[in-house]
Amino acid sequence: MTALELEQSTEPGGPHPVGSRFRRCGRRPALVAALACLVSFAAFWTAQRLAHVTMIDLMVYRAEGLTVRTGGSLYDMVATSAHLPNTYPPFAALLFTPLTLLGVPAMRTLATAGNLLLLVAVVHLSLRLAGRPRSLPPAAATLAVSALLVWCEPVWTTLRYGQINLLLAALVLWDLTRKDTHRSAGMGIGLAAGLKLTPALFAVFLALAGAVRAGQLLRSGAGPRAAWNPWLRQAVVATATFLATALLAALALPRDSHRFWTEIVFAADRVGEVEITANQSLRGVLARLLHTHDPGAAWVVLAGLTAAAGLALAAGSLLRGRRAWATACCAATALLVSPISWSHHWVWCVPMLILLSSEALDRTGTGARRWWCAAVSGGLLFYSFALWWVPHRWHQHEELHQNGVQMLLSAVYPIAGLAVLTLAGTMLWRRNRTAAPGD
Repeated sequence: MTALELEQSTEPGGPHPVGSRFRRCGRRPALVAALACLVSFAAFWTAQRLAHVTMIDLMVYRAEGLTVRTGGSLYDMVATSAHLPNTYPPFAALLFTPLTLLGVPAMRTLATAGNLLLLVAVVHLSLRLAGRPRSLPPAAATLAVSALLVWCEPVWTTLRYGQINLLLAALVLWDLTRKDTHRSAGMGIGLAAGLKLTPALFAVFLALAGAVRAGQLLRSGAGPRAAWNPWLRQAVVATATFLATALLAALALPRDSHRFWTEIVFAADRVGEVEITANQSLRGVLARLLHTHDPGAAWVVLAGLTAAAGLALAAGSLLRGRRAWATACCAATALLVSPISWSHHWVWCVPMLILLSSEALDRTGTGARRWWCAAVSGGLLFYSFALWWVPHRWHQHEELHQNGVQMLLSAVYPIAGLAVLTLAGTMLWRRNRTAAPGD
C-alpha cells in the first residue's frame, strides 16, 4: 500500500480512509487502558480511605515546613503522636513550606493525586528506559502498567504515608532517560539528592562509568578533550546541583544546615530501630539474623562489598549499552547499603519489574519462560506484602526473636535486590565470554 493510498480522502458517506482507521485503532488501546487505570486508581483510593490511612510522613513534612516558617529548630522538632523527628536535609524543609498553606484534608487529597500522577510518570520513564513499548501506543502501555503496579506494597505504603519516594524516582529516571549530551542532564539526580541523600549514589555511578570511559579513550589515543565524556559531565552537573541545594539551604537556614552536616547526617539510628521488619536494607536483615540492635562492623564490611560490586555492575552495564540494567543495579545497591531502607523506599521495584518483563518479551521459547519466571517471582515478592506476615510492633523488638522462616519473609526486598545484581552480573559475564577480542 502506498503513502498516497493511506492519505487520500474519500467521498462523504463513503468508506473511512485507511489512515483514519489506523488512527482509530491506535486510540482504542489508549482509551481502554485509560479506563482500566481510572478504575484501578479509584479502587486504590477507596481502599486507602477505608483503611483510614494517616499519611503520617506527610504530616511530618508539613511540620517541617511550619518549623521553617516559625523559625524553630528543624532537628529538635518532633511531629505527630509518634513523635517522629526530621531526618531530611534542610533543603527539603524549604520545599515543604507550601504544605502549611493548605488544610490537612486538602493537603492529603492533593498528595494522593500527585503521587498517583508521579506513578504514571515513573512507569512512563521506566518503559522508555527499557525501550518499550514497541507495538502498543506509549500512552496505552503506560496507563495499563500503572493500573497494575499501583497495587504493589512499596507503592501502597508510599501513598499510605504520603511519602516522596515516587518524586525522587521520577527525578532520577527523568535524568537517565534524556540524552547524555543534554546540557542540564544531571540536574534531576542533584535535586533528588538535595531532598534525600540516597540518590547521590547515581552521581557516583555516572562518575565511575565516565572515568572508565575516559581511560578507554585516552588509551586509544584520544586527547583529554575527547576523554571528557557526557557521563562525567552529567555527574558534575548532578554534584553541582546538589551543592547548590545545600548552599541555598545554608543561606536560608544556617543553624539547621550546620547541625545537619555536622551531626544529623551521621546519626543513622535517628531514623528508627534498625531491626524492625520495615527496614528492608542489608543492615536490617543482618540485625534480625544476629538478633541484635546493632550489627556493627559486620554490616560495614557487607555494605562495603555490596556497594563495590553493585557500582561495578552498574558501570559495566552502562558501558555495555544496557542503561536500564545499570539504573536497576544502582537503585538496588543504594537500597541495600543504606542504613535504613523502609519498604516504601523500594518503589524502584517499578522499573525493575518492567525491565524483567521487557527481557522476557525480547525472547522466545525457554529463554522467555525463564525471564517470565523471574518477572513473576519478583512480582510475587512485591505484591504479596510478605514482610508484614511476621510479628511486628513498634518498640516491641519482636523482630529480634524471629525464626528462620520469619527472617526469610522479612528479607524479601533485599533478596529481590540481590537477585537483580546477580542477573546483571550473569548477563555481563556471558556477554564478556562471547564478545570478540576487540569488542
